[in-house]
Amino acid sequence: MTEISMRVNGENRTVNVEDYWLLADVLREKLGLTGTHLGCEHGVCGACSVMVDGEVVRSCLMLAVQADGTEVTTVEGLGDPDHMSPVQEGFMQEHGLQCGFCTPGLIVTATHFLKENPHPTRQEVREALSGNICRCTGYQHIVNAVLRAADEGEKKAPSPR
Repeated sequence: MTEISMRVNGENRTVNVEDYWLLADVLREKLGLTGTHLGCEHGVCGACSVMVDGEVVRSCLMLAVQADGTEVTTVEGLGDPDHMSPVQEGFMQEHGLQCGFCTPGLIVTATHFLKENPHPTRQEVREALSGNICRCTGYQHIVNAVLRAADEGEKKAPSPR
């Protein structure tokens, strides 16, 4: 066993892991953060997407020991039912989810994308989310949710003087 330390959703966490354990498994099984979903376990579907040091990664492809000393943000760290992030709010308002399995990965990916591109076009949103697979929707509501979050972010931004 190897002891690793990470800052997860703003909280310092230390856990003993086997060297072959995946970050997704540690988040779910050891830390109880079950919002990170395992879909394909090949890095294709995006359901396991989390942010590590501010970049989106597939936690099903990353060994937990590689996360030692990093800052990890899961969907749980983006907001909660009483204080939703703009992207979470957009998904709710625009019906951007159905079964919800892919939703956490989409929300993490969209959150990162909007930090990089706060004023995206519809096509840019589609391209940014192209690595996340949803079997239930036609993506239209998901794209609308992200565009709504971008609009909300623009409304909350301080106006230039």
